[in-house]
Amino acid sequence: MQSDNYILGVLIGLLLPFIGFFICYEYKFSLFSVEEFLNLLNEQKSILSALISISLLINGAVLTYFFQKQKDKTAKGIFFSTCVYAIVAIACKWFL
Repeated sequence: MQSDNYILGVLIGLLLPFIGFFICYEYKFSLFSVEEFLNLLNEQKSILSALISISLLINGAVLTYFFQKQKDKTAKGIFFSTCVYAIVAIACKWFL
């Protein structure tokens, strides 16, 4: 990664939680079909907020990596995306 910019960080920060969410699905919920899994998430919002929180751990690891490589702009973009996802996780837990 040669470029150091906010947009790259935001894109990385938005994409990685989806990958983490997919990994969590494959590891814990692969017995369910995708439709059944989505219905389960709709019925039990605590599972949704937990999966979002776990998925954000990947962002934390990548954020640390970019700060160590002194790619501060990219790291700030990842941090911004992580904050947005954290707000979504809190909203799911409190309001849904």
